Amino acid sequence: MHIFILVLVIVAIILIAMVIRHDMTHFVIRNYEIHSDKLKKDAVFCLLSDLHENLFGEGNIDLMNAIDEISPDAILIAGDMLTAYDELGGSRYDEIAEFVKRLCAKYPVYAANGNHETKMDVLGGYRKEAYESYEKKIREAGCVLLRNQGTYLEDLNMEIHGLELDPRFFRKVVRFSMPEGHIEESFGVPCKERFQLLIAHNPIYFDRYKLWGADLTVSGHVHGGIIRLPLLGGVISPALVPFPKYDGGLFEMGDSKMILSRGLSTHSIRVRFNNPGELCVIRLIADKK
Repeated sequence: MHIFILVLVIVAIILIAMVIRHDMTHFVIRNYEIHSDKLKKDAVFCLLSDLHENLFGEGNIDLMNAIDEISPDAILIAGDMLTAYDELGGSRYDEIAEFVKRLCAKYPVYAANGNHETKMDVLGGYRKEAYESYEKKIREAGCVLLRNQGTYLEDLNMEIHGLELDPRFFRKVVRFSMPEGHIEESFGVPCKERFQLLIAHNPIYFDRYKLWGADLTVSGHVHGGIIRLPLLGGVISPALVPFPKYDGGLFEMGDSKMILSRGLSTHSIRVRFNNPGELCVIRLIADKK
């Protein structure tokens, strides 16, 4: 009996290790559809988040090929393409910049920073130098990096804003309360006649994004809950909150919607279980008034 139990344990460990390895090296494509009578025409966006310097094939060729097959009108990047910690000796910062540059050569790219890019920028030293080099390269390639800024796409009647939150909004366990008017300090009051797309890395402030006036928020950060269990969903967030309310997928609050990417990788404890990386496809449908 003891031998039988030992064999079962060994088999279980091997199977778990195989699933983790698969989910850390593969991604899936998930499709979302958003309707609005504010939009002038239909469009297709791809959403990338939380790549954390991971590579799917040499130079991220597998990810690039998947995007090319979709042939989107634009790319949205919701932050954490890099990792603030020196896990890889900074060796992939340039590779990720090159990947973003290749995206820019084919598509309009609109990006906002996540907590890792922001942390690199504020910590100083070699991290800041690495971040500044990354930012310079992707901006020169044509990436519209929105650091608490917005831009207007007239052909769609859409404003895209990139919200960059400082580290206090990413603290562990206890949520930091976002002061009233915090988003307005960066963007002002949004035009209600235009479709408002907000790139905001941390999804836990969805209620604030709605109050500001976002028609659609795109987020990341939670990595799908790292480990996903049937019926229960994601097990834990990067803020160490068990079974987070927002772990991945489409969420609605009144007439405001949020698409939360499960991300393409993770960092530190490099584990994803029953939770492969995710490339989101957002199909925007212009409803007639």
